[in-house]
Formats: sequence, C-alpha cells, structure tokens
Amino acid sequence: MAIMAPSSEKLLTGLVAATFTPLTEEGEINIKEIGPYVDYLKERQGVTNIFVNGTTGESMSLTVAERKVLAEEWCKKAKGKMDHVVVHVGCMSLKDSQDLALHAAQIEADSIAVISPSFFKPKNVHALRSYLKAVASAAPNLPFYYYHIPSITGVNVLVRDLLDGIEEQIPSFRGVKFSSIDLMDFGLCFRLMKPNWSLLYGVDEQMLSGLVLGADGAVGSTYNYVGCQFNKLLSAFEKGELVKARTIQFKLQDFLGSAMKLGFDVGVNKQLMVEVSGLSLGPPRLPLMPCHPDVAASIKQKYESIFLNANTGSLKSLNGSTQHF
Repeated sequence: MAIMAPSSEKLLTGLVAATFTPLTEEGEINIKEIGPYVDYLKERQGVTNIFVNGTTGESMSLTVAERKVLAEEWCKKAKGKMDHVVVHVGCMSLKDSQDLALHAAQIEADSIAVISPSFFKPKNVHALRSYLKAVASAAPNLPFYYYHIPSITGVNVLVRDLLDGIEEQIPSFRGVKFSSIDLMDFGLCFRLMKPNWSLLYGVDEQMLSGLVLGADGAVGSTYNYVGCQFNKLLSAFEKGELVKARTIQFKLQDFLGSAMKLGFDVGVNKQLMVEVSGLSLGPPRLPLMPCHPDVAASIKQKYESIFLNANTGSLKSLNGSTQHF
C-alpha cells in the first residue's frame, strides 16, 4: 500500500492538556465524565487541545479495548469544542500500537502520538525510527507525533538524531512531544524543522524555557487545572512581556515544587484535578496508589495560597465553587 500524505494539516500549537482517565471507585473506565471534562477544559481553563490515553491517562494500565472506548468518546465529545485531539497509541506490542493507530483514523482523531516501547527498548535511532515507521504505516493519512519521555521509557535516543531525514520514511510525521529536560537536544531540533511540524515542550515546570527556544506549544498534565495560568504565561511571552511571563512561571514552579516534595505522581496529580475541577475521576489503577488525604490537603492548601489570593477575577468550577485566577 502506498503511503499518502496526511489529509489534515492543522498545525498543533498552544496548550495541550494531557488528560486523566476517569475511573470508577472500582477501577473501571467511566466515560460519562468525559463530556463534562471537555467542557471544563474549554470553559474554565481556556484549553482547546487534548492529548488522550497518554502517561497522565494511565495508558499502559489500560487494555486495548478500553483505550479504544476512551479514544472514541474523547473524539465524540470534543467534536465542535476542541481544536485538536491527539490520541496516544503507543504500546509494548507493535501490533497493538498499529491496531490503535488504525482505530484512531477510523474515529477521526486529529492526530496520533507514539511513545517508545520500554520493556524491549530500541537500542539506537535506526531501531526507534523503524518502530515509529511501522506504527505510522497503519494510519498513513493521520498526522504522526513522536512522544519523547526518556525518564519513563529509559530510551535516550537524541531527538535531533531521530528527526534527521525522518520525513522520508514517515511522510505523515508532524512533530514531537518533547518531555525531557535536555534543552540542548530540544534546541538543536529546530535546525531540522519543517514548516508543517510542531515541537511541543512537555515539562510544565519549565515551559518558559521551551518557549524561549522556539516551542510551538506545550503538552502537560497541569494544564488540566492551571491551564488558565499557563495561558497567561503564553500571552505575556507572545507580547514580549518577559518579566511578566517569568513571574508567572516562578509562581507555577513554587506550586509544583511544593507538590513534588510530597511525591507528585499520577495518583496525586489526578486527585488534585478532582479537588480543583469538581469532576469525578476516581482513583488511579493499580499499581499506582490513591493519593493520601493528608497529601491532597497539603497540596490543595498550597494551590489556594498561590492562586486563590490572586486578584485577577474568578471562575466557578463545575461543582459551583468559586476559583480565583
């Protein structure tokens, strides 16, 4: 089968929320929360791009069947409300990744992203590029993004090496979700950029650094509940108001630094989203553990002390409580 260029050419920019997966208290997927979740992101956080079934969404703890149900519901509920839905299709099995890629095309996702396998790891750039090419070939008309997160996968192939000539093997290639603190590697990627690619930075606590180097946008979990703050940072940066942008970034670092000291894993992060949004997202799935109530209370207190005291207006969460931003 000939590989065709993707039909969609929407450039992915701005904030992209890496969504949590709603689960019941019994650990089953809870798709009825997805509609309210989409509304919350758009109306309360000003975020209109989503990255679903990724690390934040506990994708590796979900079955292929569950991921298909979730992806379909996210695409359905996001239609007409979100600008872009990226469906992450990476798995340990190539066949599963190809299956999910084909499914994403069938449900009319805007693009797909793929993380590297992390059990049998690609040992070099050739192996990684070959794997990505095999996944992309299952949905050749869908824009394709590589999801680089070496702290999780243990795959330390330099992205700048991966990008060199990649469009010749993967015509649908459209960019990278770069979730690494290696800013030198990130910066060197730009000499290989094509006009229809997006380089998206994925380390929330230092987003401004990524923007300074040229990031087209950012993908992250905290954009779910402090997206409006990061949007202010983006706006300030775009206007050349660097001092203002830096002040906002420092405030966000203060908050996230405090959370990290308390063990800021997916379980804690998910509970914080519940506390801020009022959505019913349930606990994480084992082996991830639920957030301890004392930890949740401490992080929420820090959140309130930083953001609820700001005299910049207020928003109401879905449960009716007032949030000030």
